[in-house]
Amino acid sequence: MEKKIFIYSNESSTSKKTEKKLRDKLDNSGFTILTKYDDSADLLVCIGGDGTFLETIHRFDFPQMPIIGINTGHLGFFQEIMPTQLDDFIFNYTQGRYALQPLSTVKIRVKTGGVYHEHTGLNEVLIRGNASYSIHLNISIGGSFIERFSGDGLLIATPAGSTAYNYSLGGSIVDPRLNVLQVTPIAPMNTTAYRSFTSSIMLPSDLRLGVVPDMDESSTICIVYDGYAVEYKKIDEMEVTYSDVSVNLMRFESYDFWTKVKTKFL
Repeated sequence: MEKKIFIYSNESSTSKKTEKKLRDKLDNSGFTILTKYDDSADLLVCIGGDGTFLETIHRFDFPQMPIIGINTGHLGFFQEIMPTQLDDFIFNYTQGRYALQPLSTVKIRVKTGGVYHEHTGLNEVLIRGNASYSIHLNISIGGSFIERFSGDGLLIATPAGSTAYNYSLGGSIVDPRLNVLQVTPIAPMNTTAYRSFTSSIMLPSDLRLGVVPDMDESSTICIVYDGYAVEYKKIDEMEVTYSDVSVNLMRFESYDFWTKVKTKFL
């Protein structure tokens, strides 16, 4: 049966050149290249950097078919191959010499005015105030009150997102084979007046993080998920959980998470 492949690329000249070369090679190998996105595709190819990869999964609502990334960006942590490896990619794919790496996601539910709003992130969700003021949040874990957090905000990262903004904040790198969420404070206050955790907290996938703003109702709270921002006022409560949505990255036999960490960060 012919394999159907959909290719999504950013607009850089390098990406477009790589896309054209890949299309020619796939066409010569007998693959069907879709001109528009379809859930029935056997494979989604993403050409660009990590930002393009995140844009892809949000644009197509967390596709369930395997996804492979071709890195024409900078870090390329999600991307599996370079533009010089197109022939290797096609050979390994046709030979079935690959595995799928499921990546979990994180979900936040925001209740305001009796209405719930949901947002999902592959890397993380971020709760913060505006640029000028600190934020005060009552935090509970599994229904038990933990602390009144004061600071710039909270970032809740998946294992896949542990190497992104979370790492820049001093959070830990987490192997994506672990089912945990990491709660990392952003500029927490820790004085005689304000007592907040100053390090990350690891939560198992079955525990819920409850967040209730302890601020004036007119204050704005910004929710950011994978770089997409929405603002709310008069929030009653928020709940952050492990999501049942996942994406499947195609990885070849040579892939090793900690080798990639070493090559990208050391």
